[in-house]
Amino acid sequence: MDRVRYAAYQGGPDPLAPPVNPRAALDELGRGVLAGARPADALRELLRHGAGGDGPPAAPDGFGAGLAELRRRVRERIGQIRSGGVPDGWFADLPPIPDRPSGHRSQPTAPERIPEPDVERVHAMLTALNALLVTGGPGHPSAADFDRFMAEHGDFFPEGPRDLGGVVDALARRAAAAQRMLDSLAPEDRAELTALADRAIAAAGLGPGLELLADTLRSRRPGLSWSGTGPMHGLDALGLVEAASAVRKLADLGELDAALGQDYPGADLADIDDEAVLRALGPDAADTVARLRSLERGLREAGYLDGPKNRVRLTPRALRRLGETALRDVLADTPPRLLRPGGHGGADRPGAPPVGAAGEPTGRALPAEPGDERPVDVVRTLGNAVARGRSARGGSLRVHPQDIEVAECEQGTAAAVCLLVDLSYSMVRRGLWAAVKRTSMALHTLVATHYPQDALRVIGFDDRAREIPGRDLAELGPNRVQGTNLQHALALAGRHLDTHPDFAPIVVVVTDGEPTAHIARDGSPAFCWPPSAETTAATLAEVDRMTRRGARLHTVLLTDDPRLRAFADQVAHRNGGTVVRPDPAVFGTRVIRDFLTRRRALP
Repeated sequence: MDRVRYAAYQGGPDPLAPPVNPRAALDELGRGVLAGARPADALRELLRHGAGGDGPPAAPDGFGAGLAELRRRVRERIGQIRSGGVPDGWFADLPPIPDRPSGHRSQPTAPERIPEPDVERVHAMLTALNALLVTGGPGHPSAADFDRFMAEHGDFFPEGPRDLGGVVDALARRAAAAQRMLDSLAPEDRAELTALADRAIAAAGLGPGLELLADTLRSRRPGLSWSGTGPMHGLDALGLVEAASAVRKLADLGELDAALGQDYPGADLADIDDEAVLRALGPDAADTVARLRSLERGLREAGYLDGPKNRVRLTPRALRRLGETALRDVLADTPPRLLRPGGHGGADRPGAPPVGAAGEPTGRALPAEPGDERPVDVVRTLGNAVARGRSARGGSLRVHPQDIEVAECEQGTAAAVCLLVDLSYSMVRRGLWAAVKRTSMALHTLVATHYPQDALRVIGFDDRAREIPGRDLAELGPNRVQGTNLQHALALAGRHLDTHPDFAPIVVVVTDGEPTAHIARDGSPAFCWPPSAETTAATLAEVDRMTRRGARLHTVLLTDDPRLRAFADQVAHRNGGTVVRPDPAVFGTRVIRDFLTRRRALP
């Protein structure tokens, strides 16, 4: 028989805390990506602010407050120490600093002799410790040597170090804190205290041992701040031991603050000292750090993230989920009837348009709707009836209307789709960048999932144009590049159409400004404001080529600029295309709906 023994909670991660939900974490990450951030930046913001933005929100999915909230609490404590407004019990949990003289402001006097037994104990500890440090190396000192040292001199190290490195860390921090504390004193106080300490050390004969130890500590821990002033406005209320402890605490909190900030090259959550978090902020904060570490690990284990930490990328699985989210968001307010080919057909979920009724079955089944002309999926229909318990006496099976599913079919005609999106810095200034990125991801997902026979090309343009593969759409980030090179974008779109001569062309242009750049004869971008005659002529030449291909341009204007309207109307007159001026806040919905209208009109 199995036996279970229960005991009191001994600390550590909360055993009742909900585990991190990778899907919920991806949704939070996706909000940042769809808001225009690159995945690495979105992940950094998620770790910094937690779920739902700044502050300590609830964490139903296993993650909540982020590093920014912990950092705010650390800085609050730093401010308390610096101002002298130290709350009661602040120093109670700090490891004491032994053998530190108490501060006073009297005139220097001859130091009182340290009792002989104490001198001998300190001297013995220094000798043993220096011997261990001098012989330190691979395998040295041995665990037995260290245990023997701690058994004899462990009372000097209340921090409870587990190895020689821990002893070095403890002493180095004490020494660095004391030095910074001295640097913070007034010059006359510093000179007085230094003179008293030197005379006491000389009288006890501890000078050589302490000097050797100090040199060793500096060489082993050069990264510690051994000098510099730490403003101590409340120093008058603290004794010397407490002041040194406060400065050491400031140094520890400063290092913790930097680690929580994650603002330096190569930053990693592993840089955060768990014990420092526990000492400074308590077990809840330590649990938060552990959950944030598990968040990134969970995303990787679930197959949503890959790549090195400084170049995190979303996997195809994650991109597909984010694309579906973008499509749902863009079509959230679209009436379902507008998404149905021929007024019937239907989607399997809100905001997801169906594929047409004609063409080859895709292998996917959808719930039937009144007037549906697609073939019935008999296997799925009968399976639904059995699952819902429709069996009757005699082994017959009753099929109800809600059991019927139909086979999804591809459209009969393939389309060559080009989405030309303006990526110039004016889109960032006007707050349109995120919507452009979200719309591009939504259209890519729509074509990939519902019109897989189509050939989609997303082309971004600023002073130059470039094709953006679907896997790179999430990586798009705003750039401070001026220039609207529609001529180059149309040229790339023309190449795509020429590659698919038998496909029906659909070309959509999204921009907030008239063309201000074109590719010169030497291959470099030529920018000019106001637009030059050469830029306008080069752009209209590409429009005429599109017209000869039979491609009608659907232009979406995101500003009400008179010059832009005049140019767009000129393009529509030459090309026979259309121009729309939707509300910039919902232009993504207009782009997708117009695409669906054009796509359904194909034979």
